[in-house]
Amino acid sequence: MNAQDITTTKDLLSFIAHSPTAFQCVDTVETMLREAGFTALSCDAPWELREGAGYYLTYNRSALVAFRMPNTVPKAFRVAASHSDSPTFALKYEYESEACGHYLRLNTERYGGMIQASWLDRPLSIAGRVVVRDGDGFSTRSVTVDRDLVLIPNVAIHQNRSINEGYKYNPAVDLMPLYGDGQAKGKLKAEIAKAAGVAEDDIETMDLYLYCRTPGTVWGADNEFFSAPRIDNLMCAYGTLRGFLDAVPREEDATVSVYAVFDNEETGSATKQGGGSSILRDALTRIAESKGADVRRMIASSFMVSADNGHARHPNHPELSDAQNAPYMNEGIVVKCNASQKYATEAMSASVFREICARAGVPTQRFANRSDMLGGSTLGSISDTFVPMLTVDIGMAQLAMHSCYETAGTKDTAYLCRAMREFYETEISSPADGVYRLSAPKA
Repeated sequence: MNAQDITTTKDLLSFIAHSPTAFQCVDTVETMLREAGFTALSCDAPWELREGAGYYLTYNRSALVAFRMPNTVPKAFRVAASHSDSPTFALKYEYESEACGHYLRLNTERYGGMIQASWLDRPLSIAGRVVVRDGDGFSTRSVTVDRDLVLIPNVAIHQNRSINEGYKYNPAVDLMPLYGDGQAKGKLKAEIAKAAGVAEDDIETMDLYLYCRTPGTVWGADNEFFSAPRIDNLMCAYGTLRGFLDAVPREEDATVSVYAVFDNEETGSATKQGGGSSILRDALTRIAESKGADVRRMIASSFMVSADNGHARHPNHPELSDAQNAPYMNEGIVVKCNASQKYATEAMSASVFREICARAGVPTQRFANRSDMLGGSTLGSISDTFVPMLTVDIGMAQLAMHSCYETAGTKDTAYLCRAMREFYETEISSPADGVYRLSAPKA
């Protein structure tokens, strides 16, 4: 295994470790953008955008749009979009739940569609954000409790002899995390306040979630695999960001490079900070208006990469994949297609993106679900209803999607970063004559 591939994957694992929830993911992305010289903007303030400069703005502190202005009058957008959230458990407002008179559990509900059994018997903790009093108003603080704090215990096989024959977990009974003994009541808020660096009495409300504490690791005969929590979709959030930051657009490039990470994809994207909102359209409109350009013409000449991981052929269950359209880990970027438009890929967008990957020396693969099985959807088709542009849905092949602990290929992390850098360095011309043209490869 190439040493650089392992280094890139370990950088990804660090990104994942610093991003236990969507709030921390956006914090981590913001830190990387600031270090790269990007300037924060506000939705409720005027924008003065300079040629060649980079900017970003956040939404709900769980979604973000960043962009780099070209050195000339902009004519199009080049967008890569991913999402910051992953399936987990959310704490309810009244979160303390006594049990048996001797235990204190946390009252939670499911967020997104997870493999429930994977969350049991693992060290877990809590992260998210708190709302605190700030003078005569309110502000938010990201918070991560950085220690093993709770656990969802299984029932012993002696008391549930049929568990290995298939068991349906009841989220209101079987999936309640154990926090402490009978003396723990009232202690969690104090711990959250300490982790947030605020007074307990100043906390008004909290958006808190469980997160898996098992560290990410590189493994396999030749270190060809890695496993971690939240690979879906932080692998794509990281890889598209790395390509965005590393790219050096040409002086004559008239395209605005855009990086977007949305929240709430795992629950349908229909929120003010999700891919089904107007945030991307609003940002693109304001960019165009700042330069006196027609945003509708710019969008019509634009290209989007919707990045969200896909299913690798499973070594124990190859029959669950389509016989001719199933990718493997470490064999390149997956281009995803679906006749029902769950994915936005079409023949032209696939052709353009595969050419970009070929220029970067990155292999590509195809993915389609078995015709008798429903698959998931991504934010590509959803976002396109607001910003209709040529779009390709891609991802990296992985195992155990929506498990508490997932697996992917070490080579693929570097493949994604390289391909996305090439994407951000390639100008795709307006199809006025029906022909999409790519700028010549860099020397």
